[in-house]
Amino acid sequence: MRKISRALMSVTDKAGLVDLARGLSEFGVEILSTGGTARLLREAGIAVKDVSEVTKMPEMLDGRVKTLHPAVHGALLARRDNLEHMRTLEGQSIGLIDMVVVNLYQFEQVAARPGARFEDVIENIDIGGPSMIRSAAKNFQDVAVVTSPEDYPKILDEMRHCGGTLSSETLWELAQKAFATTARYDSAIASTLGALDHAGNRKNGAGEKFPAPLELKYEKLCDLRYGENPHQAAALYATANGKGAGIAGAKQLQGKELSFNNLVDLEAAWELVQEFSEPATAIIKHTNPCGAAVQPTLAQSYLKAYETDPVSAYGGVLGFNKPLDGETAEQVAKLFVEAIVAPGFSKEALERLSTKKNLRLVAVDTSISLEHEFALKQVSGGMLAQDQDRHQLAASDLKTVTKTQPTPEQVQSLLFAWKIVKHVKSNAIVYARDSQLVGVGAGQMSRVDSVKLGASKALLPLQGTVMASDAFFPFPDGVEEAAKAGAVAVIQPGGSIRDAEVIAACDRLGLAMVFTGVRHFRH
Repeated sequence: MRKISRALMSVTDKAGLVDLARGLSEFGVEILSTGGTARLLREAGIAVKDVSEVTKMPEMLDGRVKTLHPAVHGALLARRDNLEHMRTLEGQSIGLIDMVVVNLYQFEQVAARPGARFEDVIENIDIGGPSMIRSAAKNFQDVAVVTSPEDYPKILDEMRHCGGTLSSETLWELAQKAFATTARYDSAIASTLGALDHAGNRKNGAGEKFPAPLELKYEKLCDLRYGENPHQAAALYATANGKGAGIAGAKQLQGKELSFNNLVDLEAAWELVQEFSEPATAIIKHTNPCGAAVQPTLAQSYLKAYETDPVSAYGGVLGFNKPLDGETAEQVAKLFVEAIVAPGFSKEALERLSTKKNLRLVAVDTSISLEHEFALKQVSGGMLAQDQDRHQLAASDLKTVTKTQPTPEQVQSLLFAWKIVKHVKSNAIVYARDSQLVGVGAGQMSRVDSVKLGASKALLPLQGTVMASDAFFPFPDGVEEAAKAGAVAVIQPGGSIRDAEVIAACDRLGLAMVFTGVRHFRH
């Protein structure tokens, strides 16, 4: 056990610091501090000694130099069991420091601000903080290094139970966390500055967008019961600079523990409904939509989505782009579903669904942006990184290539179908009508089979539907099958060497066809 007699505190995030300092003072711990941290503690009535009294040097260079001094780092790095170390400190009149409480300048937050000035970004590179953290962590056998306010209560509790001491296990855990903290901090600086030129301007081009090396920063949130299958272990991680964002950071309001597969399907549902500004519902089964609709109210959109495929909807995952209200919850309660994701849940919705104890309700905080996150996919021995597929299509972007022109109503349905097909596994085909999904053909090895599957799965009438294809038709057989099923218009990227044959088939069959010039493969 290591007795804590002297602590140095210098923090940016001052949450919980006064309580920690007051608790340490109760054990007779002398507290050293700097700048605003010292001022805060004095205002709280806590006795503090300025670090400048220890170093015999004032803070200088606009605060760039405060703790970079042998009186600080010698006090941290000296081994208590090394007589020569102890004699050296005694000869220099340097007292030991047993605890460092440090968190760092908020570099990432400053760098992420719109219009952040380059000089402000540079000034928020912490020097003294990481130096103290590393010195203390290197000498973890003798020094406690505390880098997170989350650890303050646990430290005080242990000291109260152990006579003002901390165990070697605790000191080691704190050191591990400390080295992870400085590693993430340096990685954030390297990746941020790596995207800028010498004047602080953002570089252009894919070569600069994807840095070398790509540093991935994730923090473990929890272990999962298992992975995709019970024999696979699994855990959930959150991006280090996006805590509380997206599905990983969503708040579970009720229900059983979320599984690996629940989280994957919740992500698919959430991504799909984010395509729309009007009230939208997605019903997901094994990451593919088996129902989707946009309507004037959320309840109407849910009922339309459910009509697509009530059989597949059983046991599915629901996504809503508006807070779930009582009326919609009343309808949802009639169906067995695994989980629901929405930006919020009304009091009435929570009350209505509270009887379904196992139903997982997940609320996503939409105020935290993940706009700049890469889409990542692991391959053996490496990782693929790409932009998120956030391409948006407007009616003015469509190029009609057939003699038959789509009607305004068909254009609306084509744009709806195009947003849905983007979220279906390739080869992907969807049939839709009036902002309602009608049929889905997902993941077939040939496109014409996806066309046939989507038609065969449809429970609603196919006559008068539009069809969307995530990639071009290599042969005319796909549109021929679509016309046979009842489709009247087609949206696809174009770009096949047989486009002329496919267009000719549409003209022969009386179909309207529009090209987007954009592909939406989803592997």
